[in-house]
Amino acid sequence: MAVERFPFAFDPRFVPLLAAAGIRRSNSEVVIDDDAFDARFGPFRLTTPTSNLKSVQITQGYRWYKAIGPRWSLADGGATYGTNAREGVCVCFHEQVPAGLVGRQRHPSLTLTVEDPALLADAVGRRLRNPSS
Repeated sequence: MAVERFPFAFDPRFVPLLAAAGIRRSNSEVVIDDDAFDARFGPFRLTTPTSNLKSVQITQGYRWYKAIGPRWSLADGGATYGTNAREGVCVCFHEQVPAGLVGRQRHPSLTLTVEDPALLADAVGRRLRNPSS
């Protein structure tokens, strides 16, 4: 399969806040191919082999103050690279992965608010090593 790129869906209300953190359209995207899953979010980055992808699901209805920016959930340990509060994709991993948020903290999942969540979910789903685990 070819390299697939997924830009983030920036809510205009939060562009100045995100830009202050170094997060812009020009340096934020998800890139996936048969070998690697790479999420870039300004100065933050999560990269893992596609063999580490465990599951994927579309999520929605976030509270803006819990969804915007680079986030770490104290509830489940998951990370978020968020640019809007509407809809995103939660990707879970077999082995936890660092997302550049807090030192070497590793995360079981990453939520991404890309422009087309269904397309990203499909791209991840096609590369799952073992979807039932």
